[in-house]
Order: sequence, then C-alpha cells, then structure tokens
Amino acid sequence: MKSTRIFTHVDTWVFDLDNTLYPHHVNLWQQVDARIGEFVCSWLNLSPDQARKIQKDYYRRFGTTMRGMMTLHGVRADDYLAYVHKIDHSPLEPNPALGAAIAKLPGRKLILTNGSVDHVDAVLARLGLAAHFDGVFDIIAAGFEPKPAPQTYQKFLADHAVDPVRAAMFEDLARNLTVPHQLGMSTVLVVPDDTKEVVREDWELEGRDAAHVDHVTDDLAGFLAKLSL
Repeated sequence: MKSTRIFTHVDTWVFDLDNTLYPHHVNLWQQVDARIGEFVCSWLNLSPDQARKIQKDYYRRFGTTMRGMMTLHGVRADDYLAYVHKIDHSPLEPNPALGAAIAKLPGRKLILTNGSVDHVDAVLARLGLAAHFDGVFDIIAAGFEPKPAPQTYQKFLADHAVDPVRAAMFEDLARNLTVPHQLGMSTVLVVPDDTKEVVREDWELEGRDAAHVDHVTDDLAGFLAKLSL
C-alpha cells in the first residue's frame, strides 16, 4: 500500500458503480458507450465518426457526454438516460465474494455514480449486491452535475450526512478521486487486472501514481477482505 491513510476510522464506504463493483473486462460500459454514440449521432445528425469525437470531447470536458449535450444542445436528461441505459446486463455474474467482503465492512455503504438509479438497480441485481448498500446518489440526485465537479461531492456529503474524514471512496477513474482526497477521504483506485482485454481510453487508465490516490487494487473483493478493521 502506497499511503499512510488507513481504514480503521472509516464508518462510511462509498463506491462508484461501473468498472468498480464489477471487473473492467466485462466491458458492460461499452454497451452504454455505444448507445451514447448512437444518441449523439442521431441528435446532432452526424456521421458515427464525427459523433464519436464529440462524445469523447464532452466526456472529458463536462464529466459526462450527457452534461455536454444538455449544456450545448438542449438535450433532456430523462430522454438521454432512458436511451443510453437500455442495455443487456446479462454479462454480469453474481459476486458472492465481493458481497461477503462488503457485508463485513463496519458502517454504511453508499453508491456515488454518474449513472442513474435504474442502472444501479439493474447492475446490483445481477451482481447479487443490492442488499449490501444503504443508499444511492446518482446523476439525478446530483442535479445532473457529474463527478468530478466539486459541488457534486458536497451535495452527496450533505444529502447523506457523510463526514469525509471518516469515509473511503472507491473509483475506477483517478480524476474522480481528486476532490474526495482533498476533503479527507481515504481513496482507492480500482484498476484492470491486466489478464484480460479492456476497452478504455488511455486517460481513463492514468493516475495510479497520483498523490490523491492512496491505494490501488485490481481485486476489490480481495482488497476489502484483507483490510484490518
């Protein structure tokens, strides 16, 4: 472990959803990514290649493509979310080891995601993890301001009465751990295990050595199970 920030004081465990609670190589997010591309292509009447460039530009600049489409093109969030999350969740398999590890954590377990509650519910149902979480803060609760916007974390902390100094955050994107670390949270970056092919942008896999990343793991269940609490 690369940090002195430990977990014995933690009473709130905060997890991202996609590529964090399930392995990167499942590539479930690639289905959503493809649906986003289709939405952008249709809405802006662009070629697939043009739409792809716009999609990824907005993702980087606004935190989500949706935020860019809302801000610059008047897209309604409900229409966007309903379309892009209409995917096949069957690649996800139950993960009893992760469930057992989460169940043993003392205190509350919450999800903080740029996705929607409907998507969270579908994913947790497939993973068999729904019973282990006490609440969800999704993109709608965030007022459609995605991570890594500072106000999104502040609203999350306020809505769920979380003391950041007594909380830990698990994420697959290093940039989404910058603000949590500044607020005093212990931060964990969940990365691919390098044994299977993953489809990610290069920047999405950066940040393992960043100062705001306290710990890095490619095995979330194993990491949690080994914590000394």
